[in-house]
Amino acid sequence: MHRETRTPVVWMLALGVFAVGTGEFVLAGLIPEVAEEFALSAGEAGQVVTIFAATCAVAGPVATVLTTRWPRRRVLSAAIALYIVGTAGTAAAPDFALVLLAQVAAAVGTGVFVPNAAVAAAAMVPEGRRGRAIATVVSGFTIAVAVGAPAGTAIGAELGWRSTMWLAGAVAAIGFVGIATLVPRTLGGSASDIGSRNALGAVIGIVGPLAQPKVRALLATTLVAFTAVYIPYTYVGTVFEPATGGDGVRLSLVMLTFGVSGVIGNLLGGRLVDRHGGGVVVAGALIVLTLSLAAMAVVREDLFWSLVVSAVYGASAFAITAPQQHRVLAVDPARAAILLSLNQSVLYLAIAASGAVGAIAIEVVGPASVLWIAAVISAGALLASFAAGRISARRGAAGSGASVDPEAEVAREEASGS
Repeated sequence: MHRETRTPVVWMLALGVFAVGTGEFVLAGLIPEVAEEFALSAGEAGQVVTIFAATCAVAGPVATVLTTRWPRRRVLSAAIALYIVGTAGTAAAPDFALVLLAQVAAAVGTGVFVPNAAVAAAAMVPEGRRGRAIATVVSGFTIAVAVGAPAGTAIGAELGWRSTMWLAGAVAAIGFVGIATLVPRTLGGSASDIGSRNALGAVIGIVGPLAQPKVRALLATTLVAFTAVYIPYTYVGTVFEPATGGDGVRLSLVMLTFGVSGVIGNLLGGRLVDRHGGGVVVAGALIVLTLSLAAMAVVREDLFWSLVVSAVYGASAFAITAPQQHRVLAVDPARAAILLSLNQSVLYLAIAASGAVGAIAIEVVGPASVLWIAAVISAGALLASFAAGRISARRGAAGSGASVDPEAEVAREEASGS
């Protein structure tokens, strides 16, 4: 099958990412229902989100290294099957301890599926379309934020939180069938020696890529950028309370605007990276993100302008995702799945960091000032991105006239991004 005929497979991978993303993000909206059923406080029930994120961050890279040599279809099928088992177990769990245990299984599946889906999509299209393929897969994640999580929360409120989990599992089952049917058997794993059959080898396989300066710079960019992105999103009700007056409908409109514009920004970022390179697109998106966060601090009392700024904020935030994954993937194609898994783990750490930083900042300096802090953090991400570009430029110059560096193809684009 020619690569250009595999667009349906890429969209099927996006469906799988949508399913696991919805199952992840919807949990936050279902906490009140879970707390009520098991007679827990909101804080206690909220640990289900913490457990999920922590498991994804830690287990995802380890499991990815352990399965590196597997054919890609087997990895994807096993990961989404594990997610389905965990989600069904969550829906059927008779007590909260089993809910947490089931979510650990679902989180491991998610942590493996998402980066491997991006790698598989990039491998099945011509080189000039890889950015768009990655963006298509990532769009499943952004649609989960924009549509899946709010819809799942509404269904949970009407039919019970277990119904939402069963529905998420059913959507994932469709993705499982599609992947098992459409992903080519010939799409193999890595032929290098980076795979491992035990946990110690997996840890070594993870530490190896981290020894590369560019990998550290790129992961730092992801960590700092998405900490800035998720500070206002995590505390969106507090940040926009002056504009919404505490009205849930107005707040949902702000969140919907953010989500829809995020989907558009993600797809646009994927197209732009194929034309201009990842470094340029990430730099441009971070500049717009920084300006939109600063503007948000100024206009947060007016609903109309809050919606306008939320649209710009959402588009620029998610325009970072696909180009950043493209940059990470290009560092060492043989370790693509591991590198993208590390990038995904750092993203989860950014979500956790945003909650902590935002909570402290709101208490100390107030909701308006926390947006200025987020803008400063975003500017810091731009500096980290420039650092990654300079490393590429130096390595590209050092490799001229010698053997081709694995990232020589992107050295010039990263340099231009700096």
